[in-house]
Amino acid sequence: MSTIHPTNTSASALRNLSLWFAVSALLCLFIIDIDISTTDPWAELGLMTAGALSPSVWSWPTLISSLANTFAFALQGVTFGAIGGFCLALGYRFTLVRAFCAFIRSIHELFWALLFMQVAGLSSLTGLLAIAIPYAGTLAKIYGELFEEVDPAPANNLPGSQKRHLSEFFYSRLPLAWRSMATYTSYRFECAIRSSAILGFVGLPTLGFHLETALSDGHYSEAAAFFYALLLLIGTLRLWLHKRLLPIYLVAVFYYLPPQATISWQLLVRFVTEDIVPGPLRGQVLLSSETFNNLSQWFNALWQQQIWPGLVNTVLLGQISLVFTGLLALALLPLNSPLFMGHGRFMDHGRFISHSWKRGIGDSILVLLRTLPEYLLAFIGLLILGPSMLPAILALGIHNGAIIGHLLGRYTEEFNLRADASRGITLYFYEVLPRIYRQFLAFLFYRWEVILRETAILGILGIATLGFYIDSAFETFRFDVALLLILVSAALNISVDQFARYLRQRLQLKTVPESL
Repeated sequence: MSTIHPTNTSASALRNLSLWFAVSALLCLFIIDIDISTTDPWAELGLMTAGALSPSVWSWPTLISSLANTFAFALQGVTFGAIGGFCLALGYRFTLVRAFCAFIRSIHELFWALLFMQVAGLSSLTGLLAIAIPYAGTLAKIYGELFEEVDPAPANNLPGSQKRHLSEFFYSRLPLAWRSMATYTSYRFECAIRSSAILGFVGLPTLGFHLETALSDGHYSEAAAFFYALLLLIGTLRLWLHKRLLPIYLVAVFYYLPPQATISWQLLVRFVTEDIVPGPLRGQVLLSSETFNNLSQWFNALWQQQIWPGLVNTVLLGQISLVFTGLLALALLPLNSPLFMGHGRFMDHGRFISHSWKRGIGDSILVLLRTLPEYLLAFIGLLILGPSMLPAILALGIHNGAIIGHLLGRYTEEFNLRADASRGITLYFYEVLPRIYRQFLAFLFYRWEVILRETAILGILGIATLGFYIDSAFETFRFDVALLLILVSAALNISVDQFARYLRQRLQLKTVPESL
């Protein structure tokens, strides 16, 4: 009599979903442009390597000033973003609040900067708002989900008189979530430094401004100096960014770079009431059939020439980048795992301890890769490989794959293994991979929205995503077109975020990562 074994529907669902994503990305590769168009990419790479090995600083005051500006924008943006995010997280269970948070974080910092530049110029206020607004939406999402996932048992033990919403929140949920909130906020500050640097690509006086200038002019030694300064700023955060010193830093940055701008109210009113209004509606009777026809023709032309091509390219590039990120993350996780880095030993309870210096080298590589902003990586890739989507795929995969690989490696610290457990590739495929796969998908789906946002913004570099058409609209002062395209990009990001949230809930992938 044969025995019927029950089907592992959970594992089957994970396998089928992974296969669908992999196949869809493979199909996308046959559609998009990934050709190498430069005549001699190795020569350009050699020049960059030579510059990286011989950094030079043409102006120390400029370097120090750009470093200070980068730090100031980042700290100001995260501070206001955390305050706004916490307030929004208190009502995150409401659909309207979640929708608002999804909307503001779906618009990239560079798009916010381009919008505020039209009324506030290249001012400190523009830099502050460009970071604070989307970060408030991101932090609200993480804070809100952390509040949802805390252990409800302590709240049930509160006295009957204290079992009210505010009391339960401040005495139970907030204390339990506080450590994770602080950890994630500190990580967002690291992200804010990268965002602040990248704001230099649109003209703000941060490290990115001088990086772009030096790279575009072929001055790779100068670019290397500014690049190393960015790495030093991010890599040494743990050495000098202590919570007791934060008040001092906050006072210093607001004194050094106060968020101010010379705003022409007449210009602001014109921008809101005229510039961003669709052209066919300006000065027209709104309810007339002629106005409706003109608006329809205007939108149809935009849909065929910009919206639809931008949407398709953004989705295709985002799908390939997501899968490449996942594959690279799985390949990189051993660099930060005590199970693979060096010779080690098992403790009595099955915990595997490896030599810390070998793992430290591996983790340093991941930290370096995740420190590199996607925008900067793509810019360098375009200089080497030419204008195609290949540099964007590599940039997004390297940055996001290093982040997830770092987290997965740290997750394996909690594994208990037998003393006679296999080693090497057998240990990876038969012990580690099955145990981390749900966590891996949770991390990947959390990064999905971010990858799509970055995919859109890379269009500013000339890649034909939505960002390309948005940047072109700003350059030609067609602010109505730019706003419409930004709203389309936001709608796409919101849709992907909701779909990723649905998948996490359907597959019970509820882990909120502290460093995503």
